[in-house]
Amino acid sequence: MNTLFWTGSFFLALAANIIAGETGNETLHYISKPLLMPLLTGLFLSGVSNKRHALSPWLLAALFFSWSGDVLLMFVPKDEMFFLLGLASFLIAHICYIFFFEKIRRTETVTIKPLLPLLAAAYYAVLITILFPHLADMKVPVLVYGVVISVMFMLAMHMLFIKNKKAGQWMMTGAALFVISDSVLAINKFYQPFEQAGLVIMLTYGLAQFFIVSGAVKYITGKQ
Repeated sequence: MNTLFWTGSFFLALAANIIAGETGNETLHYISKPLLMPLLTGLFLSGVSNKRHALSPWLLAALFFSWSGDVLLMFVPKDEMFFLLGLASFLIAHICYIFFFEKIRRTETVTIKPLLPLLAAAYYAVLITILFPHLADMKVPVLVYGVVISVMFMLAMHMLFIKNKKAGQWMMTGAALFVISDSVLAINKFYQPFEQAGLVIMLTYGLAQFFIVSGAVKYITGKQ
């Protein structure tokens, strides 16, 4: 199966999940959401023609733990403990992306740009300032998660300086969308719920993972 099949199937599943969220269709939600990351895994493996590459295990692990997080978060309405478990899964996924981006940065001999850690730190400071008074017993998990996603985003911004500019732009865009998705989720859950939050969260999350995977394929295969 070619990349067009996997891409089309992914966006069909993403659209189905968004529709499920907007219409309250639980059956469609439970069917579509667990399909997202496996379809992106298929897209990645198809894109790199199943060739072994040092980066592949990190990306595949990130997709696996994202899938685990997706599934766990579906059960939050039944038990709030699933939110913490889902958070832990996505934390591991972001750590995998940290190793993924750092490996590219070192391979490309891209030096740390002083402005980028400052930008990531500023994002973290603003978000935590908004959320902290409302976190109750979730303070430590959210603080730790915020640090990890900020480091991931900082390293992803360095992808703009690799030789394959197109791949770097796609991966950085994906990371930025991931930050937006997680930030909206946190604000909606802990600070102020708002209409259409679910739509924004899933759309940015789905596109984030798609852009990272597509950028990784471009980088590994050398395509522009």
